Amino acid sequence: MPYSSNMFPALETELKQETFPDPYEAFMYHHLQYYGYFKGPACVSSAVHRATEAVSRDSFMLSSLLLKSRQLLHDEFGKVNPRLREPRDLFAFCSGSGLLQAPRWPIECEVIKENIHHIEGVPPQPEYFYQPTGNEKVPEIVGEEKGTVVYQLDSVPTKGSYFTSSRVGGKRGIIKELAVTLQGPEDNTLLFESRFESGNLQKAVRVDTYEYELTLRTDLYTNKHTQWFYFRVQNTRKDATYRFTIINLLKPKSLYTIGMKPLMYSQLDASTHNIGWRREGNEIKYYKNNTDDGQKPFYCLTWTIQFPHDQDTCFFAHFYPYTYTDLQCYLLLVANNPVQSQFCKLRTLCRSLAGNTVYLLTITNPSRTPQEAAAKKAVVLSARVHPGESNGSWIMKGFLDFILSNSPDAELLRDIFVFKVVPMLNPDGVIVGNYRCSLAGRDLNRHYRTILKESFPCIWYTRNMIKRLLEEREVLLYCDFHGHSRKNNIFLYGCNSNDRKYWLHERVFPFMLSKNAPDKFSFHSCNFKVQKCKEGTGRVVMWRMGILNSYTMESTFGGSTLGNKRDTHFTTEDLKSLGYHVCDTLLDFCDPDRTKFMQCLEELKELLQQEISKKINDFGQDTDFEGRWNDISLSDIESSTSGSDSSLSDGLPVHLLNIADELNHKKKMYKKKKMKPLQTRKQRNEQYQKNNLIRVLKSTEDALKREGFASMLQKQPTLFKNSENTSSSTVRNGRPRTNESQLNERDKGISLDPSKATTLIVTKNKGRMQREKPAFTVSCPTKRSTNTSQKPTPDAKPDWPRNRFLATRRERTTMTLYPSLHIYTYP
Repeated sequence: MPYSSNMFPALETELKQETFPDPYEAFMYHHLQYYGYFKGPACVSSAVHRATEAVSRDSFMLSSLLLKSRQLLHDEFGKVNPRLREPRDLFAFCSGSGLLQAPRWPIECEVIKENIHHIEGVPPQPEYFYQPTGNEKVPEIVGEEKGTVVYQLDSVPTKGSYFTSSRVGGKRGIIKELAVTLQGPEDNTLLFESRFESGNLQKAVRVDTYEYELTLRTDLYTNKHTQWFYFRVQNTRKDATYRFTIINLLKPKSLYTIGMKPLMYSQLDASTHNIGWRREGNEIKYYKNNTDDGQKPFYCLTWTIQFPHDQDTCFFAHFYPYTYTDLQCYLLLVANNPVQSQFCKLRTLCRSLAGNTVYLLTITNPSRTPQEAAAKKAVVLSARVHPGESNGSWIMKGFLDFILSNSPDAELLRDIFVFKVVPMLNPDGVIVGNYRCSLAGRDLNRHYRTILKESFPCIWYTRNMIKRLLEEREVLLYCDFHGHSRKNNIFLYGCNSNDRKYWLHERVFPFMLSKNAPDKFSFHSCNFKVQKCKEGTGRVVMWRMGILNSYTMESTFGGSTLGNKRDTHFTTEDLKSLGYHVCDTLLDFCDPDRTKFMQCLEELKELLQQEISKKINDFGQDTDFEGRWNDISLSDIESSTSGSDSSLSDGLPVHLLNIADELNHKKKMYKKKKMKPLQTRKQRNEQYQKNNLIRVLKSTEDALKREGFASMLQKQPTLFKNSENTSSSTVRNGRPRTNESQLNERDKGISLDPSKATTLIVTKNKGRMQREKPAFTVSCPTKRSTNTSQKPTPDAKPDWPRNRFLATRRERTTMTLYPSLHIYTYP
């Protein structure tokens, strides 16, 4: 596979060295060349070329016995560095066409060959919300019957079809020119395009000279989820006022109704003035489409704009785009950084449905000892499970910028935590321009409990990775970065703890975050209610797996209503700064000095009391709880986190239902097989004897409880009573206790090791004895043991005659009074 030497410096150094050839590699090159699959030695080293010539002369003799492995690293003096090279397959950066892995598209998608790239520019002034005047025009929908179609995608897979295969570059064949052909320099028709990464315009209809109706493409293999948009226009005119109307949006509520503006990007401004994306638009209106076709109602977004230049190329977007290629470029810089690559390991978590790489970053400083490494807690972060919520990627970029820096706080975080980061959970959806779904046509954030590994690989492997991580170490925090289309500011969704020991603890981290970022983060907008429709989300599934601090971070598409940033749109710098605040809050949250933590906990209790009082006052009831206010269920005083159809799950696609049923059936059958009774006579006998012994020991335990352990030691020299004392050996529920004569008849010639029985009884009754007899203390090991040869500790030896508890030994007479089984020391 071709590669670029500047991607892997160690590899470049190796190629420059004069290495002795590997005979197997030389043979394979010669073999491939003979059959026409290898055209020449241009792409291999001179050493390999010489080896190929040697093989062609039927000479397999090595010039030296000193062979160098291509897996071990070598320094500039040719000495072996005692560590393995990172496996190249895990990076997946190289491709036949360039440095990065080319995105794979469904074979139905046409993709243009142009590379779309935008600069990151920060607006010089705050971008304020649009202030509606009430006089905004509401244009009527004309449609293609009265207008002129100037752009339309042909084969768009919708509901009823499903993903089958993918390839680099998408659909085979010549790319069609979908835009209209200009009739001359005076033709002012706009040329539309969206067949690039994250683009999703399906149709553009010209209804007037400078007015266009736009139809967005739904998420692939569905008939809904239209909110994200990203497209290009060319052939602009500077002095004209254009109107764009998107006619098939699905959400009844939107931030466009309270002042949010679309984003515009001018290539001329970017190249000449270094100006990036900016908020533009006037006469912005979000309204219901009056067209009634008997189906779900559509909503429209309309705005007017004046382009800054003639003959410019401009882009419009719902939010700042962040594509799969953008992520790969960033990760490539990290992999090539000699410092960052020491504590940031890049791996392939899995391949997506289309075969795109889902990357996993493990970030932590090397530990000095194994004990230090094992003591580190873990933090798990992820983003872009919803591909149209690009705000999550910008927060993730800010987090990675800080945690990979040389800041003392970043170094401290890397010392005490292991960060597991999945920066893009749904690369397929990001590539094709979906708003919410993967190529399975379903919202991945409703399927974290799935058993269909092949259909939902990204979340299946993420959940499995976290499950393994929980077996290794404590996971302190899980957070999935999202975007929100109906609320301003940034906030968290969490899960109320059912454990009264940790009451309100799940609210401390977001409360601290609101103090560290008061002009961006709103604690008032946070919600901790676990709804039934959210059971399949990452937040709830990870919480049920045992992560107390499990969150979904929601970042608005609009801006802030808080502090100094009130009524202004968020920029990419604002979102990246929140990634830094997440790190800063982690340090406060884990500060060994618990002053901040306890102070926040007290403030949370006061806030909760005020909220409960307000709720009850609204119903006209008395608010005097007499100290019982904290017994009220927190879920009862919180509202729902939903409010849109996007929170509902569509279930599985039709073509996956049979597969899911099959897997569930196999799972049930496997469980049934595990619960089958023992089959062999030997196993049945052993189980029978074990049950007998447990019954005997239970009887003895009851006797100890009834008569007192101390008096038992003095009055009863034997563990089991003789047959004549059976009158006092009854068990609760009226069941007779097994006596000595019965044991003799059942288990002749079998003995019992008294030390094991003593350990069993003493350990099991330790807590009870200490409560009932404070003066009598017993020391027991804290760990459970299944070692049958374990003897009781010296402190736990009661003063019992040893001749009644003789173990079976060759020099002693075999005792036949008690059954002998594998005795386990129970806690």
